[in-house]
Amino acid sequence: MLTALLATPFALALSGYAFTAWKARAIEQQFPNVGEMIDVSGFRLNSVLVPAGVKADLPPIVFIHGASGNLRDQMHAFRAKLEGRAALLFVDRPGHGYSERGGPENAWPDGQANAIARLMEKRGIDKAIIVAHSFGGAIAASFALEHPEKTAGLLFLAPATHPWPGGVDWYYDLARAPFVGWLFTRIVALPVGLSRIESGTRFVFAPNPRPNDYIDATAPALVLRPAAFRNNATDVANLLEYVRRVQLRYHEIHTPTVIVTGDTDGVVYEEIHSRGLARDIDGSELVWIHNLGHKPDYVVTDLAVEAIEQIAGAKRDLQESARRAEARLAKDHEK
Repeated sequence: MLTALLATPFALALSGYAFTAWKARAIEQQFPNVGEMIDVSGFRLNSVLVPAGVKADLPPIVFIHGASGNLRDQMHAFRAKLEGRAALLFVDRPGHGYSERGGPENAWPDGQANAIARLMEKRGIDKAIIVAHSFGGAIAASFALEHPEKTAGLLFLAPATHPWPGGVDWYYDLARAPFVGWLFTRIVALPVGLSRIESGTRFVFAPNPRPNDYIDATAPALVLRPAAFRNNATDVANLLEYVRRVQLRYHEIHTPTVIVTGDTDGVVYEEIHSRGLARDIDGSELVWIHNLGHKPDYVVTDLAVEAIEQIAGAKRDLQESARRAEARLAKDHEK
């Protein structure tokens, strides 16, 4: 009887392990690497560099994706809008997409910022506007603190940058735990995660509609591979401790800065993070948009491009653009 009772969970675990190993390879075949792997002092970062056109009118732009993401996310949102106008560098953060993780310093935003700075040097970019979404906001702020000479400006999109009440979802702590986390990411996380990609991506966009091609174009399933899932969990679980320390330094940032956020963000606390950045970074502009969720990079892409133009020195009325966006979003809600 005892043997039979033990055999069932063992068989289920073995099945989960085998399925995860097979499906992780299938995900990579479905979404092969579209970037170039470049050594950045002992490990390789993956990135896509879109060269500037002959009539480029903007400085180089570096895009930093959020948690559970990869470079395809920001590339799908911005490449068509900006190609030819600037050199565009889309990066898989350390341990995400197809980038290698590197050392333990890359479990923290400043380590990832330093890696991106080295990648810029390898890519021939001396200084850039840094565009960051969600978790990437903490990395962008760290980048400006650690590498002000490389920072031409900052665009934060629904950022996560300040201490918030509570913690993170339980599975992040579980996935990063020794031994148990290894088992969890190789038996449970991938099959359960696959069942939640549709609802999860719609939740990230809510209350705004998610583009129909989003899952196929941006490959969120890449984060379900065991190593990537554990790296992502470690990043997220470390963030609260990190921002408690570093947000005290944000007043040291002196570069053109725009923060674009919605008032119906179900992922981060916009009142804490976005208003906190606007308070802490002198001269920054907060663009607050009613009925906008966690994906301003997709829902108000044109406004984000205007913000980049303003950071580069052009005159733009972002508040008026925000009001036009609100009118459009209100019509969407009426449908």
